[in-house]
Amino acid sequence: MKVVTFHQGTTPVQPDARDRGGPGQPLFIVRKLNKRFSLRGTRQQVKAVSDVSFDLIKGETLGVVGESGCGKSTLGRLLLRLVEPTSGEVIFDGEAVGHDISVRQMRQQAQMVFQDSFGSLNPRLSVVESVAFGPIAQGLGKAQARAIAWEALRNVDLDPGEYGHRFPHELSGGQKQRANIARSLALRPRMLVLDESVSALDKTVAARVLRLLARLKRELSLTYMFISHDLDVVRHVSDRVMVMYLGRIVELGTAQAIFQSPRHPYTQGLLRARPTADPRRRTLSAPIDGEPPDPVDPPPGCAFHTRCPHLEAVCRAGVPELTDGEHRVACFMFAANSGHSLAPKLPPIVSLVRPPAGKGAAVAGAEVAS
Repeated sequence: MKVVTFHQGTTPVQPDARDRGGPGQPLFIVRKLNKRFSLRGTRQQVKAVSDVSFDLIKGETLGVVGESGCGKSTLGRLLLRLVEPTSGEVIFDGEAVGHDISVRQMRQQAQMVFQDSFGSLNPRLSVVESVAFGPIAQGLGKAQARAIAWEALRNVDLDPGEYGHRFPHELSGGQKQRANIARSLALRPRMLVLDESVSALDKTVAARVLRLLARLKRELSLTYMFISHDLDVVRHVSDRVMVMYLGRIVELGTAQAIFQSPRHPYTQGLLRARPTADPRRRTLSAPIDGEPPDPVDPPPGCAFHTRCPHLEAVCRAGVPELTDGEHRVACFMFAANSGHSLAPKLPPIVSLVRPPAGKGAAVAGAEVAS
């Protein structure tokens, strides 16, 4: 089905919505993002997201994976300022959110699709009223907002004449999720955060919703952050994949690199833990030993060192940074000269230094080891 184009004059066009860098440039730039949640009645804090930095490229689907409680859903909410960060910076299309561009302006261009499609739709509103709610909140009249809602419902393959008057309890799970997606599309966003958006659906319905999302991305030029615990789905839909553990990014790379050549021991364990019908894989030993540490009191150094089969003293001594390059990993085994026995050993940096003029140096450009 061809996507219906929103007509000029009926769509809430965002003020100062500009595409500064074009395709291939970051839509979101996240730097040193942190979130701490205080435990009620105590002085303790849950370290939900810690020093997270990454770029979300225009037009891509970035998959985010990790065990429950690793911070992936919190990260999606932080990106859209549904919760306030403790510290750090989020830049949307070249403008710092909360400074150069308001949170409200950013949210007109970036929306979230939640796992609980029933809870995301107001049970007292019909489907078309729920979808029209956002445009009305942005200042459009009811007639304009209703026209936008009808077009958004058509875009997700829900006939507004048949389904628009229904209430959420009268829809199937897949229909509710499509209505939820239509509600997000009504503001004409450039980006969607999809938080476990198909995990509550059976596989047949989930496959239809995934095909719908792929079509919408292609025809509406959308950017996705796809948060999921289903590694096979993430592999299917993602251009790049981010792996999180205890609030930190431990690996980031192309989907092909992450699934074919995982580097971090945690990523390797996650992939071994995938459900499979292959009896040869089911006979493997436990994919990851132990349980995740307490996020209130995480261990010093690398947070994964309490479960890592390659633990050495350096792993307890400091927190590894993500390496540079297209395939990035936060592990001392891949950090040159880190002190881990498996880390690459690089020679000292050698530079060519021109001797000062008039000093009578014997050899110009002598080699100096730093």
